[in-house]
Amino acid sequence: MTEPVQPRGSLPTVVVVEDDHGIQELLRFTLERGGYQTFCADSAEQAEALLRGSLPDVVIIDWMLPGISGLALTRRLRAGARTRGLPVLMVTARGEEPDRVAGLEGGADDYIVKPFSPKELIARVQAVLRRRAPELAGGTLHIGALQLDTDSHETRVNGERITLTPAEFRLLRFLMANPGRVYTRQQLLDNVWGDHVYIEDRTVDAHIRRLRVALGPHAEQMVETVRGAGYKLGVPAEQT
Repeated sequence: MTEPVQPRGSLPTVVVVEDDHGIQELLRFTLERGGYQTFCADSAEQAEALLRGSLPDVVIIDWMLPGISGLALTRRLRAGARTRGLPVLMVTARGEEPDRVAGLEGGADDYIVKPFSPKELIARVQAVLRRRAPELAGGTLHIGALQLDTDSHETRVNGERITLTPAEFRLLRFLMANPGRVYTRQQLLDNVWGDHVYIEDRTVDAHIRRLRVALGPHAEQMVETVRGAGYKLGVPAEQT
């Protein structure tokens, strides 16, 4: 029985849908070395079972799956209200232009042709994340006195390193990737904790309070409360 995705910590998650176990293990090894939690499925049916839990940050799908094809699975994901926004990278040996066009028109965000190098795979995953979920792409986010390194998972305020829990790190990462934009508690729950988590929206307030304590004296100017609406990351005047 395939268990639904249950992320651990703050690393971005990837679901790999590949029936060739040798290629599946190569993908897993490459992704985990690149800093991603990886969950694997051998078929479209197993992938759908995985996706009943927390939605991953990226899905990598092989075109030639047994039974339901990878292209058909991608179309299913795009048709579902819950999964239509998932970043999808299609992996296949079919490199002709009509095949690439069919994959992209079927809903894939990008297309990678076998054989490929580990560097190309990681680069394409990061490119898809930059387009679809910028808060999860690798690199450093820098807003005012705040600096957050998504690769080393280090956070600094005015150059001083601070310690955050995984939930606080994900929350700050999301806000820093979307500076100046107001999010309701429910939107933060869905984007940071996932829509599979059934907790009170007031839980967000508790995490915001702890995050402000960690950020220090000027935290309320960094993570602002917008009365009657939610929270946002304040943007210094010089960065607007």
